[in-house]
Amino acid sequence: QDWVRSVALSADGTRLASGSDDRTIRLWDLRQPNAAPLVLQGHQGTVYSVAFSADGTRLASGSSDSTIRLWDLRQPNSTPLVLQGHKSDVSSVAFSADGTRLASGGEDHTIRLWDLRQPNAAPLVLRGHQDFVRSVALSADGRRLASGSGDRTIRLWDLRQADAAPLVLQGHQGAVVSVAFSADGTRLASGSWDRTIRLWDLRQPNAAPLVPQGHQDWVRSVALSADGTRLASGSDDRAIRLWDLRQPNAAPLVLQGHQRFVYSVAFSADGTRLASG
Repeated sequence: QDWVRSVALSADGTRLASGSDDRTIRLWDLRQPNAAPLVLQGHQGTVYSVAFSADGTRLASGSSDSTIRLWDLRQPNSTPLVLQGHKSDVSSVAFSADGTRLASGGEDHTIRLWDLRQPNAAPLVLRGHQDFVRSVALSADGRRLASGSGDRTIRLWDLRQADAAPLVLQGHQGAVVSVAFSADGTRLASGSWDRTIRLWDLRQPNAAPLVPQGHQDWVRSVALSADGTRLASGSDDRAIRLWDLRQPNAAPLVLQGHQRFVYSVAFSADGTRLASG
């Protein structure tokens, strides 16, 4: 009943989750697209971010009520696990590939890494950003965590050395609101309110990133296909752009139809479908 802030597709492509300003999550069965969605309720504020675990059994949601909720989709009517600790809005949540950890970024300038095998244990807290943490992502091998912030930087944390200073990627001229790893962990895409996307080669982190341009307003979301050949971006200019990374100088395919800002984009695991909210 209000703005849709985030969408996510399950790895098997059968379910779509959406989070909204109406404080609910809706879970759609794409095998029955005309059926009413399951509505997950409990958050007391905007649901800014939703993410599926790789096996599709759990859904995490982050909210302006400062909490994260972890829903067991095998028992969708059961009470979710509530993770607390952030002092302000939770802007982004992301699972590790093995489902044992969950990362969250908040407007309290921190990132928290939760061990879901010990949900009552205090999370690892990563500090360093000077503004809201707008987006977090974990590499598939679980070794690195990327965070994008209103301070215009991306920080790349080595989780094998949690006490080490992160690598700071700079260049954006506006808040970084979306980050996404490639499946092999060698590249990182970032989207910013400066209207650009940057594609960083993490094998050469000091090299200048590729900067795909074309959006006419803030870039809200970026996603990489599993095979690493395509990059999708959603923007306040109401368009989605689909870039072929094998031809980085080619014009992107522009997908139109939304009448307002595109807050979130997500690929299906096989790369044949793209969801946008």
